[in-house]
Amino acid sequence: MDSKREKDNETECAKITTVLLKSRTGEFDLESIMFLKLRKLGIYDLGCIGECINLERLDLSGNNITNLGPLSPLRRLLVLNLSANRISNLEPLSSCEGLQSLNVAGNVIPSVDNLHALKSLKKLESIRLKDNTYNYSNPVCKNSSYRTLILDIFPNMKVLDGERVVGRGSDLYQLCKDIDDTIKAGMYKNGQLPELPDTKPWVDDGFWEIKRSNNSIVDEAYKQFSDVLHECRLLNSRAAHVISQNERTISLKNQPKQYAV
Repeated sequence: MDSKREKDNETECAKITTVLLKSRTGEFDLESIMFLKLRKLGIYDLGCIGECINLERLDLSGNNITNLGPLSPLRRLLVLNLSANRISNLEPLSSCEGLQSLNVAGNVIPSVDNLHALKSLKKLESIRLKDNTYNYSNPVCKNSSYRTLILDIFPNMKVLDGERVVGRGSDLYQLCKDIDDTIKAGMYKNGQLPELPDTKPWVDDGFWEIKRSNNSIVDEAYKQFSDVLHECRLLNSRAAHVISQNERTISLKNQPKQYAV
């Protein structure tokens, strides 16, 4: 019965319906929905999502979406996560004039030409086509110069694939990346790692050993501590022996009585 119910829910979630939106948000009026998360529901049909005209943040990651047409009425949309779907055409998003952040990593966008449709989005500052954390990418990312081409299309872009390209912190990030690349390139000679010299200890031998003091007070305190520690070990041994005897006695009492026939 439960498996049948789960199957019915999956069928219902395959298409976004009014019932699904209201049950997920608790809103009676679709125009009141501003934030919506519909992740990993097997959705392939966006249905009536366009009726949420005041939607600002939308997460549709991890579904089976191919057609973005129903998203075109969402002019107030600010943040859109479409990662891990089957999207190749971004043109319907060209009317989402308020869009600032777009995540389409893990789709099937073939080339940079498909991004030209979004050139009219003047507020778009962040695009993610690749996400190394989840091993998400797009066919367009195979082009070694795709980042440069995208920045040419979107001169106001601040973040690309999660990395700042302009603004505060971008210069430092690029500097660290250049240093890292230089170090990696210098580590390899003729395609092999060079032999590194043997490591040496930071401190001399005996540096961490506790040195005995000539002070008689310290010596006496050390002796007393050793005596107390020895007594504690004896008490622990006796306690373990008593516990063992008691456990054995209890186990014998719990054994069923046997009568001779």
